[in-house]
Amino acid sequence: MPHLIGFVDDSTQLAHKALIAVIKQFASANGWQVMRDLTPSDGAHELILKGPGYSGTEEIFVGVKSYENVNTDYYNLAFMACVGYVAGNTFETQPGVRISGCPGHNKRIDYWISLSPQRIAGALKVGTPVYESFYVGKMFPYARPSQYPLPLVCASMLNGAAATRYSDTTHSMPYKGNRANCAMRFVDGLWQTPYCHPWGQTNAYSDSTRDTNGVYPLIPIELNSANGMFGCLEGISHISGFNNIVENTVTQGGQTHVVIQDVSRTGFADYYALRLDANP
Repeated sequence: MPHLIGFVDDSTQLAHKALIAVIKQFASANGWQVMRDLTPSDGAHELILKGPGYSGTEEIFVGVKSYENVNTDYYNLAFMACVGYVAGNTFETQPGVRISGCPGHNKRIDYWISLSPQRIAGALKVGTPVYESFYVGKMFPYARPSQYPLPLVCASMLNGAAATRYSDTTHSMPYKGNRANCAMRFVDGLWQTPYCHPWGQTNAYSDSTRDTNGVYPLIPIELNSANGMFGCLEGISHISGFNNIVENTVTQGGQTHVVIQDVSRTGFADYYALRLDANP
């Protein structure tokens, strides 16, 4: 499955709404079904998609909706995952819904989007600039489908559709774990906020994770709690920030990954790698 790199601006509509149109076209051209694409009375743009999964027979529902406030100058995106689709329900009341907001921009958004049959993930560059991230859809569970049939993840930058501008200094990427902007649907049907390995490990940022002759180890991001490991995110890896910089690319196993930072943070522990070719 492909990836997409580019930018949107306000030449035809506000940039954050233009990005939703890009996601729709990209996903629908690559096996995802458009369930909803509309502009409700509040002027937001809503998109709900259904993915087939790697089996080709699954129903994986994800969505994105614009929200904004001119007076406080935020132009954001609300990413969501849910367990089904009801045409008569609002975006926010779809079955088993979970929402995480992502600060955007009205003028220009640069984007990197990675698509597979089971999830949509990406990163945005906005404003000063800062870097925002999202992941909606399934992870790879460490269990059989009969044990863990719908391991959904909804992960972005904010707890719900929060009224947070990109310039806020407290919001943070979801992959550091144990925070409300990274949620995993557990086997009981409830959403949990797991830890993310290797963040949280005392030796996660030791010299062993820095590059060796310019080659960086990519560590899969595994969702876990005190009860054990549940699964790993697809195409999202920890990478050291040692001697590294945002938008660098690294190659591992013949696949290219782009380095993304956590908003404006530039410490050793503030980077991850997004796989641009979403093939497993």
